Amino acid sequence: MKTIGVIAGVSWESSIDYYRILNEEVSRRLGGLHSARIAMYSVDFEDVEGPLSAGRRDQAAATIVEAGKSIQRAGADFFIICSNTMGMFTPDVEKATGMKGIFIADAVGKAIKDKGMKKVALLGTRFTMEESFYRNVLVERYGLEPMTPDDDGRKAVDDIIWHELCLGIIKDESRGKYVKIIEDLAGKGAECAALACTEIPLLIQQEHVSIPVFDSTRLHSLAAVDLALA
Repeated sequence: MKTIGVIAGVSWESSIDYYRILNEEVSRRLGGLHSARIAMYSVDFEDVEGPLSAGRRDQAAATIVEAGKSIQRAGADFFIICSNTMGMFTPDVEKATGMKGIFIADAVGKAIKDKGMKKVALLGTRFTMEESFYRNVLVERYGLEPMTPDDDGRKAVDDIIWHELCLGIIKDESRGKYVKIIEDLAGKGAECAALACTEIPLLIQQEHVSIPVFDSTRLHSLAAVDLALA
């Protein structure tokens, strides 16, 4: 079994689920007392999100890269960054360490393509919904057609992530906003919804909406286990 390098804490609310899923899946596949071999570094999220939001991307990237170097020294064979947005720094860590990284957008894109779907409601932070680093992977590698909410919808999705979900705050009112946004996109042709922020599955599960949802946290974790056991 390979050792999975995990760059966590972005945010820690969803990193907990990564640790659980990685171990549960290895146990399920191998049986007995088996668990995942993991080298984890949990960053102080403020050291990443603060500079990123202020436009100092190099500073945010440097924090993630240092975490990557730490897990490499701890014996990681490859790595994942436990975030859709901070996944933008996957190439930076690969370049600095020479380790292979599994970009979360690849795990999501492959799962949707494998189900034969094309039009996907893309929900995440504004960075994920509006910038090219994530969208281009879905479009160019997997032939998908991402659909995002209007500006007010993107603001609502983004605000709830940063001001509630990353702080462990779960509100029925916010769930209702997300459900309406997803159903509106479904009405415009979306065949499924990509929960492209690792905190969104804390709020939205399949039972809440009428179209299939793709949980980026779970899909990313399963892709890491696949590689660890290959």
